[in-house]
Amino acid sequence: MTSEQKQSLFNQDLIQFLNDSPTPYHAVKSIAERLEQKGFKKLEEADAWQLADQGRYYVTRNDSSIVAFTNGNLDQGFRMVGAHTDSPCLKVKPKPELNKQQYFQLGVEVYGGVLLNPWFDRDLSMAGRVQFLNDSGELSSGFVNFKKAVAMIPSLAIHLDREANKSRSINPQTDIPPVLCQLGKEEKKDFRSILKAQLNAEGYDNVVEVLEYDISFYDTQSAAVIGLNNEFIVSARLDNLLSCYVGLDAMLKAVESSISPMVLVCNDHEEVGSQTAVGAQGPMLKSILERVCGSSEQLTRTMARSVVISTDNAHGVHPNFSDRHDGNHGPLLNKGAVIKVNANQRYATNDETSAMFRILCQAEKAQCQHFVTRTDMGCGSTIGPLTAGELGVKALDIGLPTFGMHSIRETCGVRDAYELTGVLSQFYSMNKLPL
Repeated sequence: MTSEQKQSLFNQDLIQFLNDSPTPYHAVKSIAERLEQKGFKKLEEADAWQLADQGRYYVTRNDSSIVAFTNGNLDQGFRMVGAHTDSPCLKVKPKPELNKQQYFQLGVEVYGGVLLNPWFDRDLSMAGRVQFLNDSGELSSGFVNFKKAVAMIPSLAIHLDREANKSRSINPQTDIPPVLCQLGKEEKKDFRSILKAQLNAEGYDNVVEVLEYDISFYDTQSAAVIGLNNEFIVSARLDNLLSCYVGLDAMLKAVESSISPMVLVCNDHEEVGSQTAVGAQGPMLKSILERVCGSSEQLTRTMARSVVISTDNAHGVHPNFSDRHDGNHGPLLNKGAVIKVNANQRYATNDETSAMFRILCQAEKAQCQHFVTRTDMGCGSTIGPLTAGELGVKALDIGLPTFGMHSIRETCGVRDAYELTGVLSQFYSMNKLPL
């Protein structure tokens, strides 16, 4: 099989993963299923652990964050790759029902830094987790995914707002409640009843009452390869399911050959600050690694030999807005992974970890680029500094260049993710890192 054929198969599977993962809950489920196919066993945090030498394991928390690891030679240090499962979106409020002008709408909250304009006039569905009372009187939970388009947010016609192309702004309270259906004059809809019916349709036949939920809207349009020369992938949630997939695929490719303990951590809540029980600034990863090490003493010694590569998307230089980038640091799509650098430690990269990554890229004959934000603009951040701060570990921030970050549909290059998988697989399996 040629390299081009392998890349094509890789991207087809990536597209399937993106389509199967409309929420962090579904993303974690997809990751867990792929891990289990390679012999990884699920551990429960509340149980005592008996870890086999060279064993393969994973742990989930809240169904929305996952840590996978192999139990290797701790003297080698952990080889860790980090990403996040959440993406900016619209979440349904607890009492969401809006009945206006005989249309049924749902009130929504904005989760994370959503680019709101592209959400208008899209075919929207809903997915997430539901807590319900079952027929035994117990609290149960289930995942739902309506899959088909059930809603839209219609734009206001330009005839009713002649200045729309010059000055229209969006009020997130009043302008974005999605429209789901029309109503009769006295008709009312109850969202929990809708969720109960959906649970029944998806095989949960013991639902007595829907109590609470975490439901998000998402775009039903499939991820796809586009471009005159098929050079782009477009999809929802590339930030940051793209990195989750790359990290997972790299780990699974290296699992048979690596003697070092490997870790993949995919945290929820990065888009809202990470300071939660399941976020990168929470205790989840450290608590798992301490249990693997057996003591805080061993953890400290192992961390001194460990490295974490935080993988999150990077801003590709936009041809219509190239002035938003530093002239020497404008990453291009399909030209390799981006090393992110910030003097104020918004990224965790330093000269040592950056040099290590460049050597890994050279070993794989892969390209790499640098990103530094314009000095007169603010810089975003990632889970890299948070993970490094929690663990005291050497860290590096990288990402794949994209267009439209935080839009309902983002764009990346067809070659970049495939190349980065090879580099991260090298990172996982190399006996001695160039540090």
